[in-house]
Amino acid sequence: MSQAPSSPTEYISGHLTHFAKPLNAQGGFWTIHVDTLVTTAIVGAIVFGFLWWVVRGATAGIPGKRQAAVELLVDFVNDQAKSIYHGTSSLVAPLALTTFTLVLFLNAMDFLPVDVTARFTHLFAPHWRIVPTADINTTAALALSVFFLMIVYSIRAKGLGGWLHELVTAPFGKNPLLWPANLLMNIVEYLSKPLSHSLRLYGNIYAGEIIFLLLGLWAATGLAGTIFGGVLNLGWAIFHILIVALQAFIFMMLTIVYLAMAEEHH
Repeated sequence: MSQAPSSPTEYISGHLTHFAKPLNAQGGFWTIHVDTLVTTAIVGAIVFGFLWWVVRGATAGIPGKRQAAVELLVDFVNDQAKSIYHGTSSLVAPLALTTFTLVLFLNAMDFLPVDVTARFTHLFAPHWRIVPTADINTTAALALSVFFLMIVYSIRAKGLGGWLHELVTAPFGKNPLLWPANLLMNIVEYLSKPLSHSLRLYGNIYAGEIIFLLLGLWAATGLAGTIFGGVLNLGWAIFHILIVALQAFIFMMLTIVYLAMAEEHH
């Protein structure tokens, strides 16, 4: 928003509007959320650039604070992956680390004050949402990536014929009369995974963004609103730290679980 909002509704809707570029005249589905893509790319470059920098300077002796922090993160994620995934792929633990780190810092963008960041983003865009995981496109893209990997891992473990055979014979058995029911059950199971994977993260982060905006509006209503709104905003920010980390952890764990389940034989 380049001008001051005239109402609370305009204030909230302005901060929840994407800087979007349609790819055709109709727009709709074929619309790129430039703010989401650019913010994700910047955060990813900073986070993974920092990890690369720490790894490049890692030593075998007593680690420094940065190296120790990264080693704790790697060991934590690696332990989670080993406890759930018992297959032969060496990609699961690095994928889990990448997923957890990226989602954690994308979620953490919610701590930046929207009105402060808007003073900068309004220099080149009328609207700019700074929390990529509050955009369903981001969480859906991440979930679909895991979904396609899940299918690849399943075919890798069972073969294409074995995977197709499992679709029509599990969970109710090999009787041809049960094949339609088996196929339907498997389709529902497959579709439910990316849906739950993406919507859980999106819903929690989007709700947190809304609450920050509402508390910010209350803090602007006068002296009492400033005091109570400021206190509640601080309290919600502290509680939101748990939500940000927990949602990143859940997204990572579901990624590991889905890939582990993909290699299981019925």
